[in-house]
Amino acid sequence: MTRATADTDAPTTGALPRSLPIFPLSDVLLLPGGQLPLNIFEPRYLAMVRDALAGERMIGMVQPRAPAEGIGAEGVGAEDIGAADVYNTGCAGRITAFSETPDGRNLITLTGTIRFAIERELPGIDGYRRVIADYSRFLGDLDDDENGIDRDHLLTVLGAYFDATGIEGDWAAIKETESSLLVTSLAMVCPFDGAEKQALLEAPTLRERVAAMTTIMELAAHGAGGHSLHH
Repeated sequence: MTRATADTDAPTTGALPRSLPIFPLSDVLLLPGGQLPLNIFEPRYLAMVRDALAGERMIGMVQPRAPAEGIGAEGVGAEDIGAADVYNTGCAGRITAFSETPDGRNLITLTGTIRFAIERELPGIDGYRRVIADYSRFLGDLDDDENGIDRDHLLTVLGAYFDATGIEGDWAAIKETESSLLVTSLAMVCPFDGAEKQALLEAPTLRERVAAMTTIMELAAHGAGGHSLHH
């Protein structure tokens, strides 16, 4: 296996590319500051990674919308998901690690930089899709702000959620993780469904993301017969 690690310096606002390749992937969430490992094997996405590495190293992660009523799963199967209608909001990530396997796959890590809105779609290149990205609503993503997070309540809800869903949490690590990174990590790795993950992505601020996530976890805990969250 050959390996190269990309430069990890975050881009400045002026360096954010207007033209952005997008990678539609169901039930996968990338948030600013989060790290997403990806196993790339389809020819169109190998081409996307190749071109991204030759440029700004940026890729936009987006989720496909649910199939329209009356369209079967075969209409947007895994092999066709790249052509599906996608949500208008995604997150741009920078390739910060790259390796190539002997069988030709690319193993990359995307580090979330900033969310974007799709202004319009451009003609594709080598089978992958590109959009004009509008970052103007999300410039706050470039700054960390933990003001207003009720960490004690978050941890209480998280404990009940873990109990109800059978998830084993590393509480020593959780308690040592600073709040914004903890929220980002939980949003990305917890088994929320696609619509819930999209809601977390679109939450305007970190505080509102925490509120949305605790609501999702409370509902899941109560639905699974979890313990009371208010004790």
